[in-house]
Amino acid sequence: MTTASLFSSAFTTLLFLLLVSPSSASTTSTRKLTALVQQQPLILKYHNGVLLKGNFTVNLIWYGKFTATQRSIISDFIRSLSPSSKTPRQSQPSVSSWWKTTERYEGGGPANLILGTQVLVNGGKSLKLSDLAGLASRGPSKNAINVVLTGADVTVEGFCMSRCGTHGASPPSKKGRFAYVWVGNSATQCPGQCAWPFHQPIYGPQGPPLVAPNNDVGVDGMVINLATLLAGTVTNPFDGGYYQGPATAPLEAVSACTGIFGKGAYPGYPGRVLVDRASGASYNAQGMFGRKYLLPAMWDPKTSQCATLV
Repeated sequence: MTTASLFSSAFTTLLFLLLVSPSSASTTSTRKLTALVQQQPLILKYHNGVLLKGNFTVNLIWYGKFTATQRSIISDFIRSLSPSSKTPRQSQPSVSSWWKTTERYEGGGPANLILGTQVLVNGGKSLKLSDLAGLASRGPSKNAINVVLTGADVTVEGFCMSRCGTHGASPPSKKGRFAYVWVGNSATQCPGQCAWPFHQPIYGPQGPPLVAPNNDVGVDGMVINLATLLAGTVTNPFDGGYYQGPATAPLEAVSACTGIFGKGAYPGYPGRVLVDRASGASYNAQGMFGRKYLLPAMWDPKTSQCATLV
């Protein structure tokens, strides 16, 4: 089984900073570097494999401690990706507009994600990567993406050190294959790595963090990582879809655009996003039931650019 890992924005920011000479710390030089980076074409190669299209249930396996409010934040995000066709057009959440970018990938098509079953699991406080596939198998496997969500009280092999989450797939069998995702809550373990820009990064520029739209740094960070991995799952489910670099550590639909949330983004700065006047929270997407989310840029194959909602 091969999994694709989601690396933190902080490490990507550090990588960019290492490309900058000491003299380029000035505003003028930073702008020149940003312009140079923006002019470089971004191409994700299609490897002629299967992409997910059609209707898929997203089953959530909750492992560890989560409050009812935390579960509803993520559940409402899933509901916002592919709202019912009966939802009036003017009421369609902008989260769904973000998700529709996946339809532009050649070889794919509309992938409608529908919230399925939710399973609460109590177990040990430490997991190995090999445990995740077994946890994912607790959800239905037919036309499904099973998402394992680990609480802030659970440690997972490699979490924070090299990944904020992964996506993978079950081995081929007569019953077919199902895709799965794992995302961890980094609130108490490494918010500077896996919940940026809601927490100061451990490396790079130390600007003030944004206020989380749902007032939960850990879970709002999980939404960013979950969005990243779901897009990667649909456009590269079995290592034959769209990505750049080696299949064992690919840059995919969203991970290729790490750290970009709004126009004008550059390393250490997420870009111009919307701010709620009442709470001061930053967001760029509207979800179902009045929810607000901050979603990362996604590579648009029609423009070969990282597209943002704002």
